[in-house]
Amino acid sequence: MGHLDHAAFGWLTPALSYVMACIGAALGLSCTVRALDSTGRSRRNWLITAASAIGSGIWTMHFIAMLGFGVSGTDIRYDVPLTLLSLLGAMVVVGGGVFAVGYGRDRTRALLLGGLATGLGVASMHYLGMAALRLHGTIHYDPLRVALSVAIAVAAATAALWAALNIKSSRAVAPASLVMGAAVSSMHYTGMFAVSVRVAPSGEGLPGATTMQFIFPLAVGLGSYLFLTSAFVALSPTAGERAAYAFAERAEAPADTDPAAAPQGFTGRGAAFRSRRGGGLAAPETSPATAPVTRP
Repeated sequence: MGHLDHAAFGWLTPALSYVMACIGAALGLSCTVRALDSTGRSRRNWLITAASAIGSGIWTMHFIAMLGFGVSGTDIRYDVPLTLLSLLGAMVVVGGGVFAVGYGRDRTRALLLGGLATGLGVASMHYLGMAALRLHGTIHYDPLRVALSVAIAVAAATAALWAALNIKSSRAVAPASLVMGAAVSSMHYTGMFAVSVRVAPSGEGLPGATTMQFIFPLAVGLGSYLFLTSAFVALSPTAGERAAYAFAERAEAPADTDPAAAPQGFTGRGAAFRSRRGGGLAAPETSPATAPVTRP
């Protein structure tokens, strides 16, 4: 058996991977909240952004954590096509989960289906990423720990989507994302502790790319995407903010038009608005010059 090291760089990779998981969760939750306040094409676009954010976040978290993974007695390489498939698969499956929540009429059923789909997306990304591992030896898994890691992923995803359905304030996204980031990280390391490797020393070269050749640049690129998208979401007004802006603009608009510029008998928007509120027609206003003179 080869000795497995899950933190070759100390706490750097676990801490950085947790930060990326939290960023992806916060961005995905924020986009899901925006989607639930939108309709039509806007809702669809927000849900697509949420799926890509969560998928990118968990993928980046996984492979940053894998930068600290090593096995004594063998080098490690990664199969490039399978690694990319793990990223795309995570986005697609997570997308199914968030769309189920975004368009589901029965909230309880949508939450359960969405949590299951999103959790399986997280787990599938992890184990597809592990399937892309190339080393001199064979990898074995403890079935109980694998099942536990999948259960953690589903529970974390369900809790995150529940938060998205019930969050009414953007401030509540932060604690929810911290919890989801911790759950995703726990799922990752539970899955990694299920791994054992039987090393078979060999002088042959391993196919695939090293973490620094492929994984690290891609993780940095996705991390930059998450940061830029986070800035875009932060600068985009929510539905409540847009309504407040519109109300403020109506409140600041002039109540009446200039009487000198208005046609005779026209009383402006203010009077028309008052007449509509009163349920009847507004009586024309008269000026002293045009008022009828009564004689005794």
